[in-house]
Amino acid sequence: MFNNISVTTIFVLDQDQALDFYVNKLGLEQGSDIKAGPSRWLTVRVPGDPTHEIYLQEPGPPAHDEATGQQIRELVSKGAIGWFALLTGDCRKTAETLKERGVEFTQEPTEHFYGIDCGVRDPFGNHIRILQPAKVAAGTAV
Repeated sequence: MFNNISVTTIFVLDQDQALDFYVNKLGLEQGSDIKAGPSRWLTVRVPGDPTHEIYLQEPGPPAHDEATGQQIRELVSKGAIGWFALLTGDCRKTAETLKERGVEFTQEPTEHFYGIDCGVRDPFGNHIRILQPAKVAAGTAV
């Protein structure tokens, strides 16, 4: 019935600061940047993959009333909402690159049954997992 996820939203408190972080520190590429009245449709994506974008949305009007926007901003700042995972072929090497760029880590690369992953956060409190999936032998159930 469905083929893919097209757009995912992550709440950010400042779109320009988010764009700088997600492109210059995390290494994603800018997708769309469209100003429509009071709204700005700003997306980033994995380089070379236009099929899935992350919408960097500032909470508040016009999508939310101001009171709801304030509640969302508080939850984002606490790290209580918003996370996603990025896949990599080498979690440890990716972690070293991100450390050199000044990215804040919440968990160092750790081996699990499903692979190696680590945790980082964006400047607003959103959690990001970096995952190197385990190699699974053909015919093995995960």
